[in-house]
Amino acid sequence: MMTRTRLLAGNWKMHKTRAEAYAFVSEFTRLRSASPSDPTYPELLVCVPFTALTGLREPLEAGGMKLGAQNMHEAERGAFTGEVSAEMLTELGCDYVILGHSERRQYFAESDAAVAIKTLVAFANGMRPLVCVGETLEERERGETAQKISTQVGAVLTALASRPTDAQALVIAYEPIWAIGTGRTASREDAQEVAAAIRAQVREQFGDEAADAVRILYGGSVKPDNIGALLAEADIDGALVGGASLDAESFFKMAENSAL
Repeated sequence: MMTRTRLLAGNWKMHKTRAEAYAFVSEFTRLRSASPSDPTYPELLVCVPFTALTGLREPLEAGGMKLGAQNMHEAERGAFTGEVSAEMLTELGCDYVILGHSERRQYFAESDAAVAIKTLVAFANGMRPLVCVGETLEERERGETAQKISTQVGAVLTALASRPTDAQALVIAYEPIWAIGTGRTASREDAQEVAAAIRAQVREQFGDEAADAVRILYGGSVKPDNIGALLAEADIDGALVGGASLDAESFFKMAENSAL
């Protein structure tokens, strides 16, 4: 089995002005350069609001981080007021884009089919899609977690059926909706069970090479004090972090606690 590079991704959601984004990067870079240790950090990524994307790639790279967006439209261009295309994001240096976050699905009616199309468009424009999947508390209590995750993941894998190389580069984040911003976290055993099921689904459709390459993250109230335990599980390759990624010191501590 190949060794997968861990990924620690911050999702700032609708937080931080450009000035605040630059201040975060400056502080994180200072903390990293002042650290006496020299561990093998995970790949570090921050997904920032559209307004903070311009010019941020260079200072992020200086701090050992990559740049991501939080969403994009699937069309190349057109009359889609308020939307942003993949080409616009790549022009600004985005390495990643979050797709299908539960908030997009809930508040903006994004369907599994739409997320699948966006996945193809992201790859076609040189970005890695970070696809979010997850169940509600009601679905979990009805025992529907496995089916919900399988359906969401299956839509994306089906879209990638003729593109096995892209399937290997896919990042999937399991975010139980009931754990996002609530302070509740799935147990490491529950998170591992879902991550293992996702990897098995990739294996069934694309084989061992893709299954061993695809990275699966956990998201939902991840903090510096619980990230280490989550990453100790065999199929959890990193974390998608919300509120705890807004503070540079907190994000740095998570990087330290998830280093090899």
